Amino acid sequence: MGCEEEDDYNRKKRPPPWVGPLLQTSFFGQCKVHAATAHKSECNMFCLDCSNNGPLCSLCLNSHKPPHRSIQIRRSSYHDVIRVCEIQKHMDITGVQTYIINSAKIVFLNQRPQQRPAAKGVTNACHVCHRSLLDSFLFCSLGCKIAGTSKNLRKEMISMDIGISDSDESMNGGTPMYNKNVIRSKIQSFTPSTPPRTATMNFRSTKRRKGVPHRAPTGALSIES
Repeated sequence: MGCEEEDDYNRKKRPPPWVGPLLQTSFFGQCKVHAATAHKSECNMFCLDCSNNGPLCSLCLNSHKPPHRSIQIRRSSYHDVIRVCEIQKHMDITGVQTYIINSAKIVFLNQRPQQRPAAKGVTNACHVCHRSLLDSFLFCSLGCKIAGTSKNLRKEMISMDIGISDSDESMNGGTPMYNKNVIRSKIQSFTPSTPPRTATMNFRSTKRRKGVPHRAPTGALSIES
């Protein structure tokens, strides 16, 4: 493969520039512009062409011209998700675990906190955060895929796995070759947990029963609400 072909290949593999701002954005807060004039001004929209503007409500989106691309963010168990049919138009989501919620296939934006480590019998886990997955998937969320496919970060993670362990280094009195804490912090910067919800939850939402995942016949997990 020539240099020009290799550069073109790397550009195609590189995530779109709006992915970082998307993963860092806190959704479902009340719009500061339209909160006083509109009953439903929840910010659950995101413009891919002006991603630095943050989350938008439906009224904000009306001011955008048709050439601008937008996506809608949804919630599942208080975590941000997006429908596969929307996001796959704009980026490659191959390898990301999909779920079925309300008859729609979705993916999670960011990694989710785990109350306990994966069971010993689990044969497949996310390559970044080690959440258990179906065998045909590599990552639990878009954020983990971005972290796991980052060229520089992947090299450091591989080096960390084959390098000398911290305990061995301390016993030998040498300087650690790879700082695991630094690697972990870099992973967190690529794939943060779902940002905190800024909107005030009502009494009914606090009583909502957490969804129970079920294996679906289409290679995805079904979550009942």
